[in-house]
Amino acid sequence: MKKIGLTTTVPIEVLLAAGYTPIDLNNLFITSKNYEKYIDIAERDGFPKSLCAWIKGIYGACIENDIKEIVGVMEGDCSNTKALIEVLALKGINVYPFSFPHSHKKEDVKKEIDKFINIFNVSLKDVEAVRNRLNKTRDLAKRIDRMTYIDHKANGFENHLYQVSLSDLNGDVDVFEKELENIILDMKKREPMNKKIRLAYIGVPPMTADMYSFVEKFDAQFVYNEVQREFAFPRADKALNIYEQYYDYTYPYDTDFRMIELKKQMKERKIDGVIHYTQAFCYRAVEDIILKKQLDIPILNIEGDKLNTLDARTKLRLEAFLDMLSDLKGESR
Repeated sequence: MKKIGLTTTVPIEVLLAAGYTPIDLNNLFITSKNYEKYIDIAERDGFPKSLCAWIKGIYGACIENDIKEIVGVMEGDCSNTKALIEVLALKGINVYPFSFPHSHKKEDVKKEIDKFINIFNVSLKDVEAVRNRLNKTRDLAKRIDRMTYIDHKANGFENHLYQVSLSDLNGDVDVFEKELENIILDMKKREPMNKKIRLAYIGVPPMTADMYSFVEKFDAQFVYNEVQREFAFPRADKALNIYEQYYDYTYPYDTDFRMIELKKQMKERKIDGVIHYTQAFCYRAVEDIILKKQLDIPILNIEGDKLNTLDARTKLRLEAFLDMLSDLKGESR
């Protein structure tokens, strides 16, 4: 199967139906043992220092791994993607555009998906067949999510990892599905963790994944990963078709629509506090103003840049925030 890079989650059902192997360039970048080399590649090619590390990492991952075709999301994701794909096109990479329309009207979502289907010359019937197949795998991710916030046998990092991996199925749906089945069997044998402070992680997936293990030192656990959960399409089985599935996907649309699901999950998961992660030089940092206005819950905003581990200042801020939450619950660590 031919490889095709993704700048973010897109309708992979179409790509799989067309015989491609989707590769999420974000995952390729951040899971690399030498992830910084991808940023260096971009900066050597002229990308400015004052640009989001994710964009530079995506560029470097694409170039270094000899990805010849990509899907670039022009609307509904990073505002820098348009410039990114123009540079990649100059490098001879074949770019296919896709958009999540700002209007968030059903007819506009359908129009964009139909355009995508036509670009790859597949039938809606074949796309729906793939969608039904993927729903089996997505159901396993939902089980891991439940084992995080109900059974307390999956930790916050596992919840993050296995849901975010649904963006490209780690390159092979059958192998990935078996991996999920095995990890679920392992989780069932564990004793519940039952941490006292229940945290929500909202915002783009972090550069600093050690955040998950760090908070567990203070009797706290992430029981909700907002965007990662959306990448796993937890409501896909309730959608009648691919159009409804991507209309219901909260990540690329406005904050009011996103807030409906956020508030529902905060209540269901009995969240004590929120960590809102933003990336340096990203426009989404401004959303922190809206979130603090609309969510009646303590929120700590932390910002990442190039490091893939927490710095000392951020650790201190997290510890102080957890202390405050512990005091609010009337419990001491």
